[in-house]
Parts: sequence; C-alpha cells; structure tokens
Amino acid sequence: MAEPIRFRRHPLGRWPGLRTLRALILREMATSYGRSPGGFLWTVLEPVGGIALLTVIFSLAVRVPPMGTSFALFYATGLLPFLMFLDVSRKIAQSLSFSKQLLFYPGVTFTDAIFARLVLACVVHALVFTIVLFGIVIYDQVDVILDLPAVVTAFALAATLGLGTGCMNCFLMRRFPVWANVWSIATRPLFLLSCIFMPFDSVPTGFRDVLWYNPIIHIVGMNRSAFYPTYRADYVDPVYVLLIAAILFALGLSLLFKWHRDLVLR
Repeated sequence: MAEPIRFRRHPLGRWPGLRTLRALILREMATSYGRSPGGFLWTVLEPVGGIALLTVIFSLAVRVPPMGTSFALFYATGLLPFLMFLDVSRKIAQSLSFSKQLLFYPGVTFTDAIFARLVLACVVHALVFTIVLFGIVIYDQVDVILDLPAVVTAFALAATLGLGTGCMNCFLMRRFPVWANVWSIATRPLFLLSCIFMPFDSVPTGFRDVLWYNPIIHIVGMNRSAFYPTYRADYVDPVYVLLIAAILFALGLSLLFKWHRDLVLR
C-alpha cells in the first residue's frame, strides 16, 4: 500500500508574524529599490556624493583633516551614522502611510509595518557602511585599526534612536499633518550641530555643554573612536542615547496603539 504524501511545513509556518514581516520586507524592497533606475545604487551614491563634496571644500580650506590623514574618512565616520539616523526615522515615520492599504488585513499590524521598514533600513545601511568605508580605505590607502564592536555599537545606537524618533513622528505626522513641516525645519540645523565637520572636543566649552545633549553627537563620537584609536571620546554616553530612544519609542508606540485605527483612516 502506497504511503500517503506528506507536505513539509514551511519553516515560517508556525510563526505567522514572521511570514508577514518577510512579505512586508520584500514589498518594501520591490517598491523602494526595484522601480527606480539604479535602485540601491542611489542609496550608496548619496553619502558618497556628500563625502566627496565635503572633502573637496574643506581640503581647499585647510591642509590636514581634524583627525588622521584622510578627509574622506573623517567626514564619512560622521556623515554615515547621521544619514542612517535620518533615514531610519523617516522611513518609520511613514510606516502607516506606506502600508495603509495592507493594514486593513487582519493578519497585518502597524508594528509589522514598522519593524519591516526598520529591518530593511538596517540591512541597507550596513551595506552602505561597508561599501563606502571600505572604498575610502582602499582609495586613500589609509591604515586603519578598526574597533569593530564600537562600530556595531554606533550602528545600533543610530538604528535605535531612529526607531524611537520615527515611532513618535509616525503618530505626530498622522495626527497633526503640520508636524511634518515643523520637523523638516527643526532637523536642518542638525547637520551643523552633530559634529560632522569637527570633533566635539574642538567646540568651545560653553557651547559644548549644551551640544552634549544632542544624542547624535554621542553616536558620531562612538563611530569615530572606532576608526581613530588615539581619539578618546570620553564624552560619549550610550546609556543617554538609549534612554532618549526608549522614551520616544515607548511614548510613540503607546500613542499608536491607542490611535492607529483612526490614523489609518485619515
């Protein structure tokens, strides 16, 4: 007697939430990188163009970079985590708008949409970090003693702060549409106030005490300390960054849990 045919269960079959997350990530990939010419290439070219511009401008003004021998490496170590924070927070803030139609299905929740965008953004920026920094090291022939745990910590802090800020903005931008314009204006000075152009230690003392409360300063300092062994970033406090991120995430998520049904209908 022939044995009955047995179908193997899909590895994610027991975890419907993971299947939903995977489907949302694939949709995000197809939408964000599959429809435009160049796709992922533009994600790499954006920081490369910014770093190249900063390198040209400041190399004409000063002879040596503030740290090391490579202008490009110095600006990359500050610009890449900054751009990651902005991109992660922006993508998560747009989660409800981006997945609005899918949220009407019972198997899809707004937290699935948030974490799908977070996972994909982290993977993309990990690739960008690797490609850009490796390219600079090869092109400028820089001898780097890399502190990999510090790089991973800076990367994780940027992702966590982006998650918390994005969750809070996700609620505010859907509940109060004018907040999108307010946030856009408020974040423009961050490019100048996040020590991308100069080390935190070179900022005047009076202004430095105020600037310390910008959590991005700590992320940039952590990342730079990973590439410059002689740079002592004693001012960096990862716990402070995590505390800010946790407060924003908890507050934003609690507001979304309460209002997400009304916000999706807007």
